Amino acid sequence: MDTADRPATTGPPRFAVVGNPENRRVTLFVDAVRAAGLPAPRLLAWAEVLRGGAEFAPGEVVRIDSPGENADVERLLRGAADPTSVEGTARWYGRFVEAVRTIARAAAVGGAVLLDDPGELAVLFDKRRCHGVLRAAGVPVPASPTSGPAAPAVEGWAEVRSLLESAGLRRAFLKPAHGSSASGVVALEGDGRGRLRATTSAELTADGRLFNSLRVRRYDREPQIAALVDALAPDGLHIERWYPKAAQHGRAADLRVVVVAGRATHAVVRTSRSPMTNLHLGGTRGDLEAARAAIEASGARWSDALAVCEAAAACFPRTLCVGVDLLPAVGWRRFAVGEVNAFGDLLPRLTGLPGSGAEGLDTYGAQVAAVCRTHGKNGTSRARP
Repeated sequence: MDTADRPATTGPPRFAVVGNPENRRVTLFVDAVRAAGLPAPRLLAWAEVLRGGAEFAPGEVVRIDSPGENADVERLLRGAADPTSVEGTARWYGRFVEAVRTIARAAAVGGAVLLDDPGELAVLFDKRRCHGVLRAAGVPVPASPTSGPAAPAVEGWAEVRSLLESAGLRRAFLKPAHGSSASGVVALEGDGRGRLRATTSAELTADGRLFNSLRVRRYDREPQIAALVDALAPDGLHIERWYPKAAQHGRAADLRVVVVAGRATHAVVRTSRSPMTNLHLGGTRGDLEAARAAIEASGARWSDALAVCEAAAACFPRTLCVGVDLLPAVGWRRFAVGEVNAFGDLLPRLTGLPGSGAEGLDTYGAQVAAVCRTHGKNGTSRARP
């Protein structure tokens, strides 16, 4: 719905949240709404929405939250009862996109306002399309032979090898197109003499099924790697050049930067001894002030790094909040965007950056404040200023 077509509202915003009520994402957002002196949001459970749809009241401000970490919802979206299973992400994506479109239709009928655009969510949850959108906008991203909707399909290991060779990539990340939380991600290295090594949290069982593990493992035999990639490929694969990242205390480092209403408000450094910096895979929070100092010492500016994240978020102008994975190059002078995450705001107890306008607020408080600033302005309720 275009901003000009959104219904006029008066008074403080009234939130409705589509999420898993028991999840800490939802409870943290509810806490932020109450801390702002607003009525508690009306909660719509994902399981009920998936089974029976949703209804919204005129003027409600609707937040679509992550459907993750709920076995019933996972079964409805992916068709798999085991949450550690890697397969089924293409089915998950199709059902999720249709569900958010259903939510959007219900919001339009009820006269409610969405904080998350269904079309943009569809792009954000397809790494190939998201990479293509970022690249077309001039946002620095790692080179990729699978970027954009016209990219060749990857049907298995043979196609992956061919694409890597034609692109001249000896080191690359293979990412499930619709994955999250590094599920199924493979960091692949070749030495140019035929020897390969794959680093991943995915465990390949004897019967060819894939499961997520909290232990990062390595495969160094091509038949194993081929079987791993062949199991991932049916759900869609995205290939990116392995971006050589800066280090902090001998550990690879990147940043998760949260952008709210177009402005970078929160940032955390993630470090790891493995190629994946995700905290649940053994990554740890690094020193943000040290990272900022390293950027400034390189001759770049901290504001340059944040500007890259804001440029990435600007590709999704109808979505209130995104989490940007910013990859600093060796030397901390240059940056690229690894991913843009629709539900990348789960950074408990982290308060806003100085000068961001979100000082003293966590990521959820910053979003509530952004809505309050624009709610009812010029007779409309808007997700973005």
